Formats: sequence, C-alpha cells, structure tokens
Amino acid sequence: MVYSKGNKKTADSLTEITKLIQYRDINGQNRLFGGRLMEWIDEAAGVAAMRHCGGNAVTLMVDSLKFKHGAFINDILVLIAKVTYVGRTSMEVRVDTYVEEKDTGIRRAINHAYLTCVHVDDDGRPKPIEYGLTPESITEKAEWEGAVKRIAVRKQRKAEGF
Repeated sequence: MVYSKGNKKTADSLTEITKLIQYRDINGQNRLFGGRLMEWIDEAAGVAAMRHCGGNAVTLMVDSLKFKHGAFINDILVLIAKVTYVGRTSMEVRVDTYVEEKDTGIRRAINHAYLTCVHVDDDGRPKPIEYGLTPESITEKAEWEGAVKRIAVRKQRKAEGF
C-alpha cells in the first residue's frame, strides 16, 4: 500500500483523557456505569483516530471490550488511546482505562478495548487514509500483528453470517 503523505508513529495518535467519576456516572450498584465508560472510550478512540488520519473519523465497531475491575464515585479515571493498525480507510484503536490512586498516582487497569474507526469525508463516506503507521517497539509490532489476526477473525465471522 502506498501512502501519499508517508507514515506516522503510534505516539502521534496518543490521546489521554482524565475523568473524575461523579454521581451522574454511577449505576444502581454505586459503580461506574458501563455505558458511560463506553462513551468515554469511544471519545478517546475518536480523538486518536482523527489525530492519525488528519480528518474526521467515525466508530465502525467495538471489537473487544473487556471489563477487568469496577470504578467508584470520586475515582480518577485515565483513558489512553492509540492507533495500533492502519488499513486503506480504517484504523484500529486500542483504549486502556485505568483508575489512578490519588495518593500515589499508581494506575490500575480496569478495562481495555479495541475499536475500528473509519476516516470519512464531509458527507460521511469512507475516505482513504493518507498516512500509514510505523510500529517501532516490540509492543507496537505485536499490536499490529494482533490487529491482523483480529481482522481475519472478523472476516471469517462475516463470511459465516455473524
């Protein structure tokens, strides 16, 4: 694949969003409402995707969303998003969510998710991404390879009617 504007690095899309969990964010069990977290994950992924493609991006799908631990009122949440794979018009974005301890700053992972975002034009139609992605670290290369496998699984599931 040839990209007209060259490649970007994963760090170019890195997005960090910090939220303080308030009463409007909790459910009947006094935990962070999963839907609210999904909203914030979608927002973080969208910003990372727009930073990479240099234009508008929309969420096509959430491939994986795994809740590891809960979060509670007055917890500090940190969401970190980055592009892990780039195709012709779409990108995979990983979003990791942490609860940050107020006294130490130590972050404990509570969720991670993979989303597919599509670069779109002003009419909402898919538009080619002009920047490729150069994974540099071993972790970034492993993320890229994982994305290739997830794409193959999605194609297989689609062929099977899922």
